[in-house]
Amino acid sequence: MSSKRPDASSSSHDIEIGGPSETDSLLDRGRTRVTRFFHGFVDFAFQGNILQIAFGLILAAAFTDLVKSFVSAILMPPISVILPINKNIEEKFAVLRPGPKYNASSPAGGYNTLHQAQADGAVVMAYGSFIYQMVSFTLMGFSLYGLAHVYTLVSHDPIIKYSKKCPYCLKRINKKSRRCINCSSWLDGREDIDTTPRTTQRDTD
Repeated sequence: MSSKRPDASSSSHDIEIGGPSETDSLLDRGRTRVTRFFHGFVDFAFQGNILQIAFGLILAAAFTDLVKSFVSAILMPPISVILPINKNIEEKFAVLRPGPKYNASSPAGGYNTLHQAQADGAVVMAYGSFIYQMVSFTLMGFSLYGLAHVYTLVSHDPIIKYSKKCPYCLKRINKKSRRCINCSSWLDGREDIDTTPRTTQRDTD
């Protein structure tokens, strides 16, 4: 019996033909995945909600800087003049533990500024900075509340959702709710109606 040996030249030729095709398939798969990833990113980045959130964050950051500038440059200086203090409110501090360069006999009381005390390693309670941040937060809240009212008047789309307490579970719900979302109680009075059947004298007889 004679066995037929495979031709080495034909096998090498098959390998040469099959090699580039496998490489092309891998390249096609990689190109498809990259294209899908790119299109997915474009769909995600340019959606309407994402753009609205981005614009809102940019405007919020600019509005925050505007309010802080108003508080520090316009509001705080007159308050510092009216109140019996000799510096801006945000620079007021109390020294709890002085640093090595603390000089109690100086007319300024040891440190002139908060930065000087912190640079000397002193432990300070910067209550002026807290007052400044509290005033900024209050003005920011009132400003946003006013803008929400203006937006509601212009667009007739209420942003402020007024709430009330549910008389049954005492949790806050929307003021226009007809049924409590927490305890599922109706708020139109039907929960107060006595639905138990009444027995009469004829029924007892």
